[in-house]
Amino acid sequence: MIWILVTVFVLCLLMRFPIAFSLGLSCLVFLMLKGIPLVVIPMKMYSGIDVFVLLSIPGFIIAGNLMNQGGLTEKIIGFCNQLIGHIRGGLALANIAASMLFAGISGTAISDTASIGSVMIPAMKKEGYDADFSCAVTASSSTVGPIIPPSVPMIIAATLSGLSVGKLFLAGAIPGLLLGLSLMGITYVIAVKKGYPKHKRSSLKQLFKSFLDTFWSLLMTFIILFGIIGGIFTPTEASIIAVVYAFIIGTLVYKKLDVKKTLVIVLDSMKTSASLMVLIGFANLFGWILITEQLPQTVSSGILNFSENKYVVLLLINLLLILVGTFMETLAALLILFPILLKVALAVDVDPIHFGVIALLNLMIGLTTPPLGICLFVSASIGKVSIEKVSKAGLPFLLVSLLVLVLVTLFPALSLWLPQLFLD
Repeated sequence: MIWILVTVFVLCLLMRFPIAFSLGLSCLVFLMLKGIPLVVIPMKMYSGIDVFVLLSIPGFIIAGNLMNQGGLTEKIIGFCNQLIGHIRGGLALANIAASMLFAGISGTAISDTASIGSVMIPAMKKEGYDADFSCAVTASSSTVGPIIPPSVPMIIAATLSGLSVGKLFLAGAIPGLLLGLSLMGITYVIAVKKGYPKHKRSSLKQLFKSFLDTFWSLLMTFIILFGIIGGIFTPTEASIIAVVYAFIIGTLVYKKLDVKKTLVIVLDSMKTSASLMVLIGFANLFGWILITEQLPQTVSSGILNFSENKYVVLLLINLLLILVGTFMETLAALLILFPILLKVALAVDVDPIHFGVIALLNLMIGLTTPPLGICLFVSASIGKVSIEKVSKAGLPFLLVSLLVLVLVTLFPALSLWLPQLFLD
């Protein structure tokens, strides 16, 4: 009977139904054909969202939108440009640096692509960068944010597995920085080869002035990160602090927010949060069906029968997650696959924190993998370039990302050193 669930789900995706509705409809058809009382639908949906740490997600979404509309994101981009704009291809490098500092607080890589891309892609095109390169840089750099804390996908992964949010945050720091710096390296090589422009070097006075102007934007990430890791407040409390902080800075310091704008931001954030909670609820129902049909055990046995070598198993999981990440939104893929694959990883003695970083990194890379990478489509639509050109321009960035994935997979210390240093 499980084939019915999967078939309906795939057909709904092919018909371009939203993923949440695809999950819901496939579950409904399965339950009706199986003769299971439909009362299980609200029960399992409610149990999926009745998790305290998930309250942090609406907060971080509102905070990210307040940052965008309140001028905080714009200040971060400006500071990065002042800092490294004098290097060949400096605006492209600033694009990546801004994504690293923005740190995925908007929720997902797709949100980062849209928010930062709407500013950076037109600016890069205006300065003489090729449109396909501008889109490719933006799409690739947006995958860095959700790896570096704070990160909504990591909160989801922690919720699904019972892992520490603080440990996952710390585990993503070094891989995220490694990915960001690697993307900056290949960006510089391409910029030199194509002779992309650079700005005049900023004076120390200009840098200091830009830093002071951006200080309040940068401080937000540090408050959230060190507050959670230091045990000062929980992720849920951190999200509320982020909202209050972004509102105060956007209103009183940068003076870009007013009551009318704030109400629109809150309404948009409510819509995003509601759709996400529906997705989580249906994904929990979907996962419950998979468990009752013993699919996790089947998948685990299949992989382990093929090989019990840790690295062969991780290779298979990496290939699966990258494939899924090309056509499925990150949070949905995490909700459906993470609990199943985590059991497989644990069976070959992979640390769960290490696996959490590997899984998220895979799904991020999938978002920029041709021909279906979602971030490629978002950046291409902003830059008004064909997806084929953006995909071709993005291949060097994809190869670099895959190299970082290999390093993170083979060397667990890259993920585990910071959690062991601060929280063990």
